[in-house]
Amino acid sequence: MIRSLAVLLAVVGCQARAAAPPVIGVAFETLQTEYWIASFEVMRAEIARRGLRTLEAIADGDANRQLEQVRSFIARRVAGIIIAPKDAHTVLPMIRAANQAGIPIVLYNRAPAPSALRSITVGVDNFGITKATVARMCALAKRSGKPREALILIGDLGDTNAIGRRDGFDRAVDECGGTVRVLARIPTEWNQEKALAGITNALQAHPGIDFVFSSSDFMLPSVVSALKNAGKYHRTGEPGHVLLGSFDGDSLAHRLLRDGYLDVDGVQDAYYQSAAAVQAILDARAGATVAERVLDPGLVVDQENLASESGRMWGARAPKTQ
Repeated sequence: MIRSLAVLLAVVGCQARAAAPPVIGVAFETLQTEYWIASFEVMRAEIARRGLRTLEAIADGDANRQLEQVRSFIARRVAGIIIAPKDAHTVLPMIRAANQAGIPIVLYNRAPAPSALRSITVGVDNFGITKATVARMCALAKRSGKPREALILIGDLGDTNAIGRRDGFDRAVDECGGTVRVLARIPTEWNQEKALAGITNALQAHPGIDFVFSSSDFMLPSVVSALKNAGKYHRTGEPGHVLLGSFDGDSLAHRLLRDGYLDVDGVQDAYYQSAAAVQAILDARAGATVAERVLDPGLVVDQENLASESGRMWGARAPKTQ
């Protein structure tokens, strides 16, 4: 009788373990910006909504540490890995390790460098959204009836997102019919101090600059500070207003749109991307054919459509950190 009871308990225990929901390993390179924080929280909520569990890791900018975190996920036999990597190249050993273990891996928001390795990228159409954003700015410039002198803050060109945004800006300006002339290109490497120094110096060297695009809302505090110091921070419609556009959709961009200082913001949809990343893991585990690249088409929010579209900005629902 005792032996039968022990066997029964062992069977029940095995069934309970078998019934435990799969675990998704989520490894983010950083939580430095509001976008990464919001994405991490949205990802966690999406995984829970699907009835799955999350194993989480943050690398704090250290690619070697992130590789060890991925190896730890693999050792714990996670059902899949979602990773926001530092860059396109340092992620390759992580993909290789997941491939060797037969674990599906999804790259969130940053694509890997070309290779024969197998992964799925859920990203954003950086080129297309930026082009549409800057084209909207160009339309406003044409409507004002005067040519504009422009400045762009460029991100870290080791990041494919930054390259896509730079190229989208250039294409839109090229198609602007000579309305916009670019006088300054500020390399920031996604660093606030470099952004502030660069735009401050550019405004001093070219006081006529009246068209500014930031490749990330993360750098808007530096833009606002520099414009204020130069006496060029005015609301749309006011004399001296600088046409201002940016990219991401964070809470500061939402507030600046609402207050009339920011004209246009290209918005990436963190909710779409998170849902797509989790679904890609589930589809891959089920043996379904999954596209190697899923792109978030995003949207463009400006002063004219703010009332109807601001609810789609993740920053409108994110904690206000700035």
